Formats: sequence, C-alpha cells, structure tokens
Amino acid sequence: MDQTGDAELVERARTGDVDAFSYLIERDRDPALRLAYGIAGDEAEDAVQDAFVKAFRKLHTFRTGSAFRPWLFTIVANEARNRRRSMSRRSSLELRVRAQPQASAAASDVVALEHAQRERLVAAVNQLSDDHREVVALRFFAGLSESETADVLGCPRGTAKSRLSRALDGLRDALGEEVTL
Repeated sequence: MDQTGDAELVERARTGDVDAFSYLIERDRDPALRLAYGIAGDEAEDAVQDAFVKAFRKLHTFRTGSAFRPWLFTIVANEARNRRRSMSRRSSLELRVRAQPQASAAASDVVALEHAQRERLVAAVNQLSDDHREVVALRFFAGLSESETADVLGCPRGTAKSRLSRALDGLRDALGEEVTL
C-alpha cells in the first residue's frame, strides 16, 4: 500500500479504528522483528510488542504525508535499543536470519553447510559496533531502502550509506570473503 493508503489508515486508526491500525502493523511485523533481533537479540519480541503499543499511543504525533513504515521502525529501533541497554548482562546476540525456503529433496550436507554459513554470518554481525549492527539490521533484516534507513537512524542518507559500507567492510574482514546479503 502506498503513502496515500497509509495516511487514510492512520486517520482511521486515530479515530479509534483498531482494524486499520492492526493492518498497518501486521504487514510490517516480520521485518520489525528482524530489525529488533538485529539490535536487541532475544529481547526482540518484547521490544516489538512495546513499540507497537507506543506507536498506537503516539499516532497523534505521526506527520500526515510522511511514510508510516520508517516512523514505525524508528519506534521499534528505539525500543530495541532501550531493551539492549537495559539487559542485565551483555548476552551474545542471536540474530534470526530467515532461512531461504529449502527444496524438500535438499541434501542434509547442503542444509548443514547453509546452517554453518548462517552461524558464521551471525557471529560476524554480532561483533560489529552497535551503529553498524543497526544499519545492517535495517537494510537487510528489515528490508528498508537507503532513504528509509536514514530516516530511522535520524541521519543523512550519505551517512547511512557510508555506515553500511563500513559495516560490510567489517563483515568482509571478519569472514575473509565477499559478503552478499
């Protein structure tokens, strides 16, 4: 749905239409969870739930004419950052990278190899700085565009782009190979 459709749904939600708000958040639930996992690990589900509640309560602050998804993901990212900061001990991040659909006849060695590669990628992303981990989560786990990523991070598009470039360089160094996400 486009921004015009989002604006109508937001207006309906502002007047108490819970179904309109449910539609807005349900279509972005999976990318929001991937984003939150990229930032807060195991605290992701709670962060997303709290973010959706905050978004509903703050609908009056949404600027008409703006894109809803970056606004929502800004709230999700902030809540995930808060969760990460409040963790009693720094646990290793467990990024939940969605597995590509497997053919039913896939050989177990292929599945094992893909799992090992995914684990290496998770470990490498886990070693990135918070800023770099966030930009990777926004672009690749949540699927945001460069412009949307910059909006969520609250920085110019060029800054988001250079941050992503440095993050990918770090992943290449850690993995010792070309990174293709």
